[in-house]
Order: sequence, then C-alpha cells, then structure tokens
Amino acid sequence: MTPEQLKFFTALPVPWQAPLQKVCATPEIDLLVKFLQQREAAGAVIYPPKQSIFAALQATPFDKVSVVIVGQDPYHGPGQAHGLSFSVPKGIVQPPSLRNIFKELKGDLGIATPFSGTLTSWAEQGVLLLNALLTVEENSPASHAGKGWEQFTDAIIAALIKRNQPTVFMLWGAYAQKKVAHVGLTVAPSIHLILKAAHPSPFSVTKFLGCKHFSQANTFLKEHHLEEIDWLIK
Repeated sequence: MTPEQLKFFTALPVPWQAPLQKVCATPEIDLLVKFLQQREAAGAVIYPPKQSIFAALQATPFDKVSVVIVGQDPYHGPGQAHGLSFSVPKGIVQPPSLRNIFKELKGDLGIATPFSGTLTSWAEQGVLLLNALLTVEENSPASHAGKGWEQFTDAIIAALIKRNQPTVFMLWGAYAQKKVAHVGLTVAPSIHLILKAAHPSPFSVTKFLGCKHFSQANTFLKEHHLEEIDWLIK
C-alpha cells in the first residue's frame, strides 16, 4: 500500500479491516485519498466531518450486520451528515426522505413519528446505514461521485454477501437496486432477503409507502433465529 492507502486502511474500524484490505490496496483508493486531500487543501467544505466518514462501519461491526439500507451520498447541508445513510444528528430538522421513512414505519409497525432523526439506535442493533458515497461537498450533491467511493462500498456489499449469514438488503430506489445488482446479489440465488421499493423522496413516496419492509425484515430475521430489530428511535 502507498502511504495514502495505508492511512485510509488504518482509519477503518478493526472488524472491517480484513474484509476490506484488498480494496484498500487498489489504485482507486489511492486516487480517492489524494482527491480528498486536494479538495480539502483547496478549501472545499466536505461533509460529513472527517471523524464521521466511517461512522456506519464504526457503529455496526462486520459480523454484526443483519440489515443493510443503501443510500446514495451524504446530505450536503450544514450539520446534516454524520456518516449514517438517511440519518441526521439530534437537533437537526428531518429531511423529507427521512420523514417519509418514518411515515412508512408508522404505517407498517404503528411506531409514532419520532422527534429525532438520528438512526444510531438502528445501527447499534446491526442495521448498516451505508451510503454509496461517503463524502460530499457543501451544497453540491454527488460531487464526489466517480472518485473511488463506489468501488469501496461495492467491496463492503460484496463482503457481506459472501458471509454465510442471512442478511436483509433494503433497496430503496433504482440507484440502490442497481448498485447491489452490480455486485451480484440479485443475480445469483442467495440466503439473503432482498426488499425493493421506490425511493422515499417526495418525488416517489407514493410508491414507497406501503412497502412494509420493516416488518418483513423482522419476520425474516426471526425465521432465521436472528435478533429482530427494535425500529423505535431512541
């Protein structure tokens, strides 16, 4: 590994280092780290804060993942992104997509809409809240697309697929569905549960509501003698 790759690799939580060692040694990661360094040196405002880039991996160890929710890239407004897909820190107004997720949660399981939009309690139970891109620049959605994050998060999904552990993949919207299909999950037979729905954004929410992914996930986990997720936001 180059010094840049090694720094990137050692910043990963220890449980994720072995599954991701190979991808961290690729030229794409070397270029990614150099790109981030260049943008930071140029004064770009990058979200989430550096210490939160791997927050999803820190909150959910590799061997504890039972559910995966795939997002696209972090929120690009001040104070919103903290490294978990769809989640915002406490005290931050819930973005529209997150509010719609809570509407589905209420319709599916009868859970009242929470005041907080922080999904940390899900992550701590084994829900990997994974964005395809782990950084973004302020007010510039998808600004870090095509820089290497896609290969890194593909490797995360591929490593999870290869485990002999039943896992639920909640794929909301075409982007998430294509990303997971790209690494083979929806092509080959598997022990995993694949749940597909429209994205919860206001543009497609009518097709998202009623998908009942939360109850389906828990039914699957229970059938495989795995711990169900308490979807109540705490």
